[in-house]
Amino acid sequence: MQTILVINSKGGSGKTTLTTNLASYFVNKGHKTAILDYDPQGSSLQWLKVRPPHQPAIHGANAAPSKKRTHLRSIAMAIPPDTEYLIIDAPAGVEGILLQEMVRKSNFILIPVAPSAIDIHASADFIKQLLLVGGIRSSNVKTGIVANKVRNTMPVYEPMERFLNTLKLPFLTKLSDADNYIFAAEQGLGVYEMDEHDISKERDELKPIIDWLTGNEQQPAKPDTDKRNVVYIDTMRLHLSKDNNYSTKSN
Repeated sequence: MQTILVINSKGGSGKTTLTTNLASYFVNKGHKTAILDYDPQGSSLQWLKVRPPHQPAIHGANAAPSKKRTHLRSIAMAIPPDTEYLIIDAPAGVEGILLQEMVRKSNFILIPVAPSAIDIHASADFIKQLLLVGGIRSSNVKTGIVANKVRNTMPVYEPMERFLNTLKLPFLTKLSDADNYIFAAEQGLGVYEMDEHDISKERDELKPIIDWLTGNEQQPAKPDTDKRNVVYIDTMRLHLSKDNNYSTKSN
């Protein structure tokens, strides 16, 4: 089973849009697919409730953590044993033990980032947390970044791309702030299930992610030492301050 964790500590980054479109893609390719929704809002599960019955079935499981639970609910108990692709829709603000267990159980991590300078700064901090606390260096999990809700060329992403290049983390693609993603979600569909003529642009946007997940794109090497990662993150924050006139304090 391939487990894909869609996560960002910042709310409003578009995790559910990415989760549902990936699930609809894989199930239409004939793979047994499931969504594990850890978000208390349950947006992915709401999407499944309005999904047309004639579309291939996607299993959904509610895994929203309670205030008393600090560990990851057993995946084996939540999804069918023959699942081939599991997409985890993570909650905003996840940290600590829950974050570590989510990373440990994943093969891939996708981090959607919204276009504002505030979102980019928050995402840089979250990547730092993943590197230092989440344990992505010590596992075989592959991590990629997706620019989401892009309205134009958005030059604000340029410092993020430079930052990711230094960390050897791939900047996979930019997803536009297009109505078709909304129209599909309202119908319980992904863009791969809509008329191809109407959503060819959105399919092209998602293709680099699919290629990365399915091994059709060569992965770059990862950095060697922890110290380099911390230095690069601090450098990134300086770049963001200079490029976007938005300042934060370094840790």
